[in-house]
Amino acid sequence: MKLFFDFLPIALFFVAYKLGGGIYHWGGQEYDIKGIYVATTVMIIASVLQVAITWLLTRKVEKSHIITLALVLVLGGATLWLQNPDFIKWKPTAVNWLFALAFIGSQVFTDKSLLERMMAEHIQLPTAIWFKLNIAWVLFFIGSGLANLYVAFNFDEATWVNFKLFGLLGLTIVFIIGQSVYLTKHASESPKSESSEDSK
Repeated sequence: MKLFFDFLPIALFFVAYKLGGGIYHWGGQEYDIKGIYVATTVMIIASVLQVAITWLLTRKVEKSHIITLALVLVLGGATLWLQNPDFIKWKPTAVNWLFALAFIGSQVFTDKSLLERMMAEHIQLPTAIWFKLNIAWVLFFIGSGLANLYVAFNFDEATWVNFKLFGLLGLTIVFIIGQSVYLTKHASESPKSESSEDSK
């Protein structure tokens, strides 16, 4: 459910792109508006509403949503202001690479990785396993960012819009499933059991 909520602005971006472009009349004038600009406007509104609704319901907002909203406002705003879709095409990469930096920073500069801080209440794992999982997420974020750039600037716009929803969502789901399998395999290796084995 959370994954769907996180990807909702992207899903609305996709729908708006497919349905929103065309000729519009306003104040006696005729405007030919491309679907990418309609979709960008919808995503900006959806991202603002996503954060606002989360705050109203829980009185807190995840940092990932705040970072994403900031990038949507900056890059989406630049796309609309300058009428250049290249800015919004960079958004998925910027988000993924910022997350990668955050995960790397937590590994290097703190005593616990960001992933361990997020999940330690729900599952106990040896430190070495947390380290491997954190690195796996870093590589996933970097790879997703590179994949987005490759599709965005080597294929047509419609293909990128499809990849932005189905491709990135599919990659995320596959990665989470793989991580779940890995966690199931190592969940029994709690720090306590690991230390008890070392003492033998």
